[in-house]
Parts: sequence; structure tokens; C-alpha cells
Amino acid sequence: MKILFDFLPIIVFFTAYKMTGDIITATAVLIPATLIQVGYTWFKHKTIEKMHIISLALVVLLGGTTVLLGDGDFIKWKPTIVNGLFAIAFLGSQFIGDKNIIQRMMGDKLELPFKVWRSLNLAWVCFFIVSGATNLYVAFSYSEDVWVNFKLFGLLGMTVVFILLQGIYLSSHIQNKE
Repeated sequence: MKILFDFLPIIVFFTAYKMTGDIITATAVLIPATLIQVGYTWFKHKTIEKMHIISLALVVLLGGTTVLLGDGDFIKWKPTIVNGLFAIAFLGSQFIGDKNIIQRMMGDKLELPFKVWRSLNLAWVCFFIVSGATNLYVAFSYSEDVWVNFKLFGLLGMTVVFILLQGIYLSSHIQNKE
């Protein structure tokens, strides 16, 4: 259910684009959808995930620029910038503290050797870089309609496949904590 909530603004953007065929209108709908998502999260949990804050800031900045200038290229950069920021954060976490980001997120549920945590974290860095680069390739090599489809189905599909591959990799290393 959480993943659906996380993807709600993208689904709203996709729906608005498919109904209007206009990326400017879809972006104008995306901005308040993202504001509502973040506002609801704050209202319900009194906290907001960093991912949502970053996404909101980029939606407002790049989406606002898209709407104000009437140029859809700005919003096309958002997935790449988000993925780039995550790649930098995950890579940087290798050198800050005694645990990387993946180990901080999952370490209380899984017991893994340091080498596996490091490999997993670096795999996420690579995934974010590939996702960001693929987004730019699709955004600027194919039609706007293809990019909108890719933004929802392609990036989501890449994420699901990566998580499944990660699960296969982890299955040979997992030792559940009691």
C-alpha cells in the first residue's frame, strides 16, 4: 500500500497527461498532487521521509519552471536528479559512520557480513545511476508520450526487477535475527 501512495503523484501525472495529451497540464496537476501527498503524510505521521521532501522540492522547482515557461524538458530531468542525489547519498554513506545506508535501513531485520552490506549498497548506487541515465536517454531520444509511459511503467518496472534480483542475491546470505 505504501508503494502505491509513494507513486500516487506519478499516477496522477500519468492520468492527467493521458487525458489531455499535454505535459504542461499534467505537470500543473502534479504539483498540487505532490503537495497533498506530503501534507497528508505530515498530518498523519508528523514526519516526512527525505525522499518525499526531495521529490516535492524538485516537483515545485522543475514543475513550476515547466509550467511557467511552457517547456516540458524541465520536468523530464526530475527522475534523473532524484536518482543522482540518491546515488551520491548511498555512495557517500560508504565513508560516513560504520554502516552504509542500506545497513542502516535494514540492519535491524537482517544479519549480513560487511562485504554483503557493501555490495548491496553499491548495487543501489549503480541502479540509481542506470535509472537516471536511462530516464535521460528515453526523455530526449523518444517522443514525449513514450517518456510519460516510461516514467510510470519503465522506472517502476526497473525498480521491481532490481528488487527481485536483490532478493535472489540476499537469499543466499540472509540470517534472520531472532
